[in-house]
Amino acid sequence: MKQLINKYFKIIDFYISGKFLGTFFYSIALIISIATVFDISENLDEFISKDIPTKDIIFSYYLNFIPYFANLFSPLFTFISVIYFTSKMAYNTEIIAILSSGMSYRRMMRPYLVSAAAIAAFSFILGNYVIPSANKERINFRKKYILTNNRMAERNIHRQIEPGVYIYMQQFTNSNIGYMFTLEKFENQQLVEKITADNISWNDDSKRWVINNYWKRKFVGDQEFITRGYQIDTVLNMTPSDYKVELDEMEALTTKQLRSEIKSMKLRGVNYTEFAIERHKRISGPFSAFILTIIGVSLASRKIKGGLGFHLGLGILLSFSYILFMQVSTVFAINGGTPPMLAVWIPNLLYAGIALFIYRWAAK
Repeated sequence: MKQLINKYFKIIDFYISGKFLGTFFYSIALIISIATVFDISENLDEFISKDIPTKDIIFSYYLNFIPYFANLFSPLFTFISVIYFTSKMAYNTEIIAILSSGMSYRRMMRPYLVSAAAIAAFSFILGNYVIPSANKERINFRKKYILTNNRMAERNIHRQIEPGVYIYMQQFTNSNIGYMFTLEKFENQQLVEKITADNISWNDDSKRWVINNYWKRKFVGDQEFITRGYQIDTVLNMTPSDYKVELDEMEALTTKQLRSEIKSMKLRGVNYTEFAIERHKRISGPFSAFILTIIGVSLASRKIKGGLGFHLGLGILLSFSYILFMQVSTVFAINGGTPPMLAVWIPNLLYAGIALFIYRWAAK
């Protein structure tokens, strides 16, 4: 293994990788420290007034706060790290010395891409395995101590609860009551039964639904039978939690749970766009490390008028435009009907093209 590493990785590679990863993790540690201080100052009144145990604040909240924000800032600080230390190398004529030794520009990119792969793996592991459970703890802490109501009631619900069975509710409230309820049953694409009611409520004791003040219409051939009643106790393939949107719920689900939830939401006819976006982000996010690294090296490896300040300014502008484009594209997916996979991957594809163009310009 050592011989294999020595064959493909030279002293200069270790030097560049050390500079890259060292600057990246130092930057992340610095910004996390600043974010933690700001968060403490923002929530200090809540912590004191509600007498929250210090142990819970540290281990249930801030210990789980760190990986979430580390992954959130990862693309931005990958780019800034590359720009910063590569620009310093360029203005110390280290880049010229490396290329003058006979190393090609393409070969010089190797330690950068290896380091980017390490950051991408770090981001992938955090996003798919560490952060979901950390977010669950962090969200539970906020629900328990800070947020009095972390749920939003749904409106105008129209869903399939099982094959051939559809329900409609005008509104489902936090008290587990659905108003203007309709249930329709189909067999061979023909309506065979329809129930309309003023409301439907959940009985916690019996774990059953109670349909109140209803009209029931049954269709047998060309005949229609209508009955009216005041209350039915029934079992339906749904629970109150299906109709309450938990804030940040998707961020607390593992990737496996996300896939399962998306499948369930498709069956029920629920809008699953935000969940699909979250799933694709966990895969596409780590790839941004490669794209931003190539752009950063290509921009910063040349001496240009303005020095390090110009490089950093241009780098921050590009990284923020990338992040902004990602946000805009996801809005189009949520509100404009763009497929979630396409919306999430478009920024990567566009900036990959930009990276290739800038790399070819810099290599000349």
